[in-house]
Amino acid sequence: MTKANMKPIRINGHSHLLPYPEEIPAYLKDREIFWVDQDRKYMLQKNWRRPVTDSSFFLREKLEWMELHGIDHSVVLNLSQLYGNGLSEDDMKVALRFQNDYNAKVQRDHPTKFTCGFVVHAGFVEGACWEIRRCVEEMGMQLLCLPTHYMDQAGSWRGIFDEAASPILDLANEYKLAIEIHPYDGEKMIQLENTAWRFHLVWMLAQCADAYHFYTLNAMYEKYPDIRVCFAHGGQLNHLNIGRRTQGFDGRPDLFEGKTRPRKAIGHPNIYFDTLVHDTISLELMIRRQAGTDQIMLGLDDPYPLGEMESAAQSSYPGKLLDLAVEENILTPVQHQQIWSDNVMRWLCGSSTTSFLERIKAYDTNDV
Repeated sequence: MTKANMKPIRINGHSHLLPYPEEIPAYLKDREIFWVDQDRKYMLQKNWRRPVTDSSFFLREKLEWMELHGIDHSVVLNLSQLYGNGLSEDDMKVALRFQNDYNAKVQRDHPTKFTCGFVVHAGFVEGACWEIRRCVEEMGMQLLCLPTHYMDQAGSWRGIFDEAASPILDLANEYKLAIEIHPYDGEKMIQLENTAWRFHLVWMLAQCADAYHFYTLNAMYEKYPDIRVCFAHGGQLNHLNIGRRTQGFDGRPDLFEGKTRPRKAIGHPNIYFDTLVHDTISLELMIRRQAGTDQIMLGLDDPYPLGEMESAAQSSYPGKLLDLAVEENILTPVQHQQIWSDNVMRWLCGSSTTSFLERIKAYDTNDV
């Protein structure tokens, strides 16, 4: 089948997988770091549990879900619960190595269906760089997952683009990696009661905006020209807040010595955002801010309840937002398809997507 007559490819650029309970090392449960109960009803950590809200949290069920919804390939990020913040160095190494080995196996066993990311902890830079080399050179992984913020060895919180983490970005640039920036652990950073899901509904967006603030102020898109960075959840506040950030930059130059004007980053070819913004008004704002759709890629954040899942209560299904955007003349059908495929591939691979297409063969492979 030639490229001209293959069916359109649909790639989900933001997905997650839970290991089955029996796949999680006993050490992680014994230390109360992370586990899933035997009935697959909850994911758990010490003093924390979250319901497993859909069967597609797990591999076999995920493949069936993708087939049902016509999703050819999914990009699997790490689990946010395994960023390792607050763990001892030994516990962190076990947790992150398990996550990375698990994701590598998923990609190796199902290359047509999954591209998987790996995670490191910026609080232990030397070990993080060692793990990057292992994941890239030994396991063929090309997507680095980083949190917006991390806890350093002194117990203080830092942004992921803090100067202390620069060796990680140096190495990522050397390997020409795609990078996903994803928020989590807001309740550990911010002294507010964790009620009404405030840290997922409000503070996650602020965490993403804070990371973007420093990535762009420090012109890291120029310092690291060979990495392609995607901000999760549409980087929703990034687009809304550009005017205020520019006003501050222009009005108080004494606070921004040596920094770069925020608007310079708009539309940069190495800065991406996924589509998980939940309404067409937010999507339209993103498109207008980025002067088009080239830097926007499909992200469902499945199978979490804040992801774009099939739901009668929410009147939703995977891809509904983009379909609505076409109906409302916010997107053309061509842009719709590019967001579902070309833009995701360009984030993952840069301009060289041929080998990726050969690997996934999404148009003639049935990996279920």
